[in-house]
Amino acid sequence: MDINTVHSRVKHEGFSFLTITLPSFGKDFQKSLNQGIVAHDMFGGFSRHGGLPRFLGGFLELVFDRSTGVLLDEPDIDAILAIRQLTLFFSKILLPCSDARVKDAMSDYVQCDREVKANDAQMTSDDYSDFKRMSSLLFRSVFSKVDEAIYYGELVPKHGPGATADKLRGNGKYRCRTWTDRLETYFPAGEYLFPSFSFHNEERDALTYLEPGSEIPVKVISVPKTQKTPRIIAVEPTCMQYAQQAVLESILQALQGTLPGKLIGFDDQSINQDMAKKGSLNGDLATLDLSEASDRVSNQLVRAMLSNHSHLHDAVDAARSRRARVPGHGVIRLAKFASMGSALCFPIEAMVFLTLVFLGIEKELRTQFTHPSQFNDYVGKVHIYGDDIIIPTDMVHSVCDTLEHFGARVGADKSFWIGRFRESCGREYYDGFDVSIVKARRELPSSRKCVPEVISYVSLRNQLYQAGYWKTVTKIDSHIQKMIKHFPFVTEDSSVLGRTSFLGYETQKMSETLHAPMVKGYVVSSRLPLDNLDGPGALLKFFLKRGGQPSADKKHLERAGRPRAVDIKPRWASPF
Repeated sequence: MDINTVHSRVKHEGFSFLTITLPSFGKDFQKSLNQGIVAHDMFGGFSRHGGLPRFLGGFLELVFDRSTGVLLDEPDIDAILAIRQLTLFFSKILLPCSDARVKDAMSDYVQCDREVKANDAQMTSDDYSDFKRMSSLLFRSVFSKVDEAIYYGELVPKHGPGATADKLRGNGKYRCRTWTDRLETYFPAGEYLFPSFSFHNEERDALTYLEPGSEIPVKVISVPKTQKTPRIIAVEPTCMQYAQQAVLESILQALQGTLPGKLIGFDDQSINQDMAKKGSLNGDLATLDLSEASDRVSNQLVRAMLSNHSHLHDAVDAARSRRARVPGHGVIRLAKFASMGSALCFPIEAMVFLTLVFLGIEKELRTQFTHPSQFNDYVGKVHIYGDDIIIPTDMVHSVCDTLEHFGARVGADKSFWIGRFRESCGREYYDGFDVSIVKARRELPSSRKCVPEVISYVSLRNQLYQAGYWKTVTKIDSHIQKMIKHFPFVTEDSSVLGRTSFLGYETQKMSETLHAPMVKGYVVSSRLPLDNLDGPGALLKFFLKRGGQPSADKKHLERAGRPRAVDIKPRWASPF
C-alpha cells in the first residue's frame, strides 16, 4: 500500500511529491522523535489512523504507539533508519526551483536584511558592552596577532577559483586593475596588484580607484539547493575577495593551537559529528541549527567584536562589500556583515555565534566569565562549525534566547535536545546509533552523454552499497551498465568510474611499464579554459604561490579557471 501511495501521488502531484512532500514528512518524523510524541499538527497532507499516519504505518508502529502517538520505550532503530531513508532520499536533489520560488527567495533575502537592521535598532548599550566583553575574553590573543600582522603588512592575498561580480575568471584575476579607496589604507594596490612598485609606476594610469559610492556591489544569485527553495549567495568583486582571503588566512593561522580554536572548526566536521553521537547516547549535548545563519549576522556586532583592535577592525571593514544587487530589488545597502560568498563570512559568523553561546551560558549560570581559562571546562561540550552548534543540553533555553535576542534564528526543524535524536554536519544519530542516510543529488541519467548525472549516479550506487542496500544496488548496476560499457570493481580512491565492493578490486591486465594492476573503465576528463598569463600578472602569480614546491600544473599560465565542460572517456587505469 505504501508503494501504491507513492506511485499514485507522484502520478498526480509530480516529482514534487518526492522532493517536497516526502521530505516534509521526514522532517516531521524527526521532530516527533525529538519531542517523544506525534503531535496533531504533524504529517499534514497524509490521512491518519489513530495517532499515526496510514502512510508508512507499519514502520511507524515500530517507533510510536499507534493509539497515543507516544514514542515507544525501545523504538526499532532499523525502522527509524528506513523511514528517514524513504522520505528524505530526494530532499537535497539539485533541481532548479520555479521562477516564483526564486523570486520569493530574493524577497526573503531583502526582508532578512531589513530585520537585521530593525534588530540593530533594538540593541542597547549594555547588549553591545556584554558582547564586546565576551568576545574579548575569547579572542583577544587571536585578534592581537592578526592586528599586528596587518600593522606590519604581513598579509598575503590570494585569488579563489570562483566567479566574481566583475566577471574576472582564472588567470584574468591577476590582471585586475580595479581597486577601492577604502582598501588602499591596509591593502595598497601597489603591493597587492603588482609584483613590485616598479610595475605599479609603469601601469599607474591603468588603475581605476573606486570611491565608496561607486564600488561594485556584490551580485546576489540563486543556485540549486532543493526544489522547495534555492540557495542564495553573493558573488563578491575580485578586489574584495582578494583582500578577504588575506585576512582569512591570517585569522586561521592565529587560531591554530589556541583555546578558541578548540571550540570552533573550519575544516574538520568529525568533531561535531562525534559530539552529536555522544549527545544522542546520553542526552547531555544538544545540536542547534540556525536558519539564514550568515544573513542574520549583523555588521554592527562584528564591528563591536573587533573594536578593540583598530587595524583588524578597519581592514575587515575595508574588505567588506557594503551593497548588494538583488534581482527584482535593485541595489540595497547591507545591514548584515556578509552573505555566503564572502571569504570572511564563515570564520566571522562562527566567532560571533561562539560569543553569543557563552553569553547564554553566563545567563544560565547567573555569573560572569572573568578569565579565558574558564572556557577550558567547555572543550568537548561546546563546538561551532559554521551554523552547526553543539552546546550542553541544560543550557539550551538560555543560549537560544541569547541567539535570538541578538538577531539569529534557531531552526526548530533541525535543532534537537529533548529526545535521543541528534544531527550535526551531515550525520544523524539516535541513541548512539548512526541513522544517517544516502541522498540523491541529481536526476537519473538517460544516457552516457549526461555526464554530471552519470558521475553522481555512480557515486550514489557506491554510497548505497556501503550502506548495505544491495538489492537496490543490483538494480542500479543493471541500469548503469546499459549506459557505460565498462564498469569494473575498483577502490574508493580510483580515478575510474567503477563499483566499490567489500571484496576488493579486480585486475584485468598488468601494466607493462608500472607492473601494476589495470582495469578498463571510464575516467572523468576535463580541460581548463584557455587563459594565457604573462608579464607582471605571471610574476605576481608566482610570488603569491604558497609552499616551496613548483606548481603541480605546468600549464597553469596557459589554462586556468573552472572547467566549462566535463566528459568521461574509456581508458586503462589503476583500480586503486
